[in-house]
Amino acid sequence: MITLTESAITRIKDIIIEENNKNSKLRVFVQGGGCSGMSYGFVIEEDINDDDFTIPADDIELLVDSISMQYLQGSSIDYKEDIMGSNFVISNPNAQTTCGCGSSFNPY
Repeated sequence: MITLTESAITRIKDIIIEENNKNSKLRVFVQGGGCSGMSYGFVIEEDINDDDFTIPADDIELLVDSISMQYLQGSSIDYKEDIMGSNFVISNPNAQTTCGCGSSFNPY
């Protein structure tokens, strides 16, 4: 399972309000690339695919495709704002190494 912090839930709700679409959901995915081998991606969309895991949190839903779930299982997603900017941050127990900025990882 993937967990969301209160900060992440609040930010996702804010994005949905900005989108002005109650059907919007945050999709989290893993793709090849990045300085450590694989990178995290985030996108807002409505469509739920057949292979998606739907993770409810409060009154929002997080979408994760089945391939990405293999790499994200057990992760926690937070939202951070600091002097360097603001972004979603994934704490991934499956990552053997990560890059300095935390946007990519290597599961091997």
